[in-house]
Amino acid sequence: MPRFPDVTGSVLLVNSLLVTTVLACAPAVTQDDLLRSVDHIVVIYEENHSFDNLYGGWGEVGGQHINGLSEATSARTTQLAQDGSPLTCLYQNDVNLTSPSPLPTTCTDTAHPAQQGTPATPQPVHSAFANKPWRIDDVIPATATTCSISGGSNDVLAGTGAPGGCTHDLVHRFYQAQYQIDGGKQDRYVTGSDAVGLTMGHYDTTRLPIYAYLHSRNAPHYVIADNFFQGAFGGSFLNHQVLVGAQAPVFPGADRSGQITGCASGTTHCDLHSAVDSSGMPTSYPYYTPPAGIVKDQQLTEAADSSGHCASSFPGAVPAPAGTLCGDYAINTIQPFTQPYAPGTTIGERLPLLHSPNIGDSLSAHGVSWAWYSGGWDNAAGNNGRDATHPLGAGWTAGPTGTVAGTCTAPVATDAVFPYCPDPLFQFHHQPLGYFANFADGTLGRTQHLLDEQQFLRDAARPSGLPAVSFVKPIGAENEHPGYASESSGSSHLVEMIKAIENGPDAQHTMIIVTYDEFGGQWDHVSPPGTPGNPGPHDAFGPGTRVPTLIISPDLRSGVDHTQHDTTSILATIEHRFGLPPLTGPDDKAARDAHVADLFTAVR
Repeated sequence: MPRFPDVTGSVLLVNSLLVTTVLACAPAVTQDDLLRSVDHIVVIYEENHSFDNLYGGWGEVGGQHINGLSEATSARTTQLAQDGSPLTCLYQNDVNLTSPSPLPTTCTDTAHPAQQGTPATPQPVHSAFANKPWRIDDVIPATATTCSISGGSNDVLAGTGAPGGCTHDLVHRFYQAQYQIDGGKQDRYVTGSDAVGLTMGHYDTTRLPIYAYLHSRNAPHYVIADNFFQGAFGGSFLNHQVLVGAQAPVFPGADRSGQITGCASGTTHCDLHSAVDSSGMPTSYPYYTPPAGIVKDQQLTEAADSSGHCASSFPGAVPAPAGTLCGDYAINTIQPFTQPYAPGTTIGERLPLLHSPNIGDSLSAHGVSWAWYSGGWDNAAGNNGRDATHPLGAGWTAGPTGTVAGTCTAPVATDAVFPYCPDPLFQFHHQPLGYFANFADGTLGRTQHLLDEQQFLRDAARPSGLPAVSFVKPIGAENEHPGYASESSGSSHLVEMIKAIENGPDAQHTMIIVTYDEFGGQWDHVSPPGTPGNPGPHDAFGPGTRVPTLIISPDLRSGVDHTQHDTTSILATIEHRFGLPPLTGPDDKAARDAHVADLFTAVR
């Protein structure tokens, strides 16, 4: 089939950036043409940003305007207090945003006190921020020394840390996300968050390394998808599961004893269910106080009775509001059953091995090559050459001293110090296929398909090239996650990964999908599918907040795709290209990957 010629068009100087425009005479392709031209799909799965937070200032691409910050109405930007009245100011608790120090007080709100101090008490809000979106770069630029030197810290005062412009982390959990979205009104992100006013912060999109790269001379052709939503409400664990399985995992036989004291011993009475209040919230925050009853913010949904109706397992809980998802679903961060998992996690706190359908098994069953590449995997999984089952991985290093019991300096470790030498910012719950029985520790499936990001770089450059489908998950310090990662550094790392593909032998036949697992607790002005006024495929798990997404391919004209998508659209793209059936069944009306649009809609 015909391909785009290798043309760069004319070069225009805009905002001191060289912007490449595709010649108008470039031949058009259809969605079917694009599907047939793609031999390789690479999914780069970044961390924790809403669309408005990161790409809201992208502007135009190929003469088309994105639905960004300039389209947000005051009804969507104005955040409401728990009682439904508009906040006057945005309370801030990031150490670099507080008032009267280090920022001067320019806004005072006595009508909406926030829980402050230790112990927390309601106090009038003194802030440098009015109730509206604000730009993070103006206060915490990329050069600000606000990143942890040792890794993992959530609050580093400027001048005491490493450069990178790191911010506080923000809560991003299942029930809280639904409260924040408020039925599509998008007006309770601040009240439903532990990071309060930081939720309304956004970056100057034009300063991001990925923006500069895609607007440089000879940059690859790309389309920005401005109507793409995270697949499920909440955080990284669940959205990684949706990416590979199109559904939420179930914890079979989950304890409903209403006790949690036994979790430390991992034997009995380890109830991991949540309990929500009359507003569907499972906890308290500076702007939110549960009105009555016990609340618990845990790994599973609120428990259900034999008929599936909400029936909290905790004495003193109030009835959950209508529409609350209940049962034994794993919705918030929970560790996998087999290694590697977070050190010290007891058996009662680990999700039993999953046997449900997943994209890895489906690809293998249909003879399609694939791999999940993860930064830091070889160290965390112990791929250190200790035996034939654990060959020396491309990413294995001696590791830092003291990250687990004993040291990690020896090139050969034993199970006594498993998980060997995980990087301090390695996230175990970012490895979704490790939760499945076919990819558990010791399986051939793991050895063949779960690989280190360093192996991805090797595969991208080798003559035989990448597998047909690649998932790439950067390590914590490079995945853009607020709290422990620098946005500018993570965006630079993203550019390097794209360049590795573009410079490899497969570039002309590869579709790169760059997206983010979830919103990271940050506000966005667009209502998700399933809310009033925005129909579309949805279920009790989501979709949630809109997230940034790019599709890069030489067969695309650079522009904007306004088609509605969610995380399961990635599955649909893979399934349609390689002839795979939907994971959850074509006749299942709730099977999201069977009903969403794929990303071949990027053709304009």
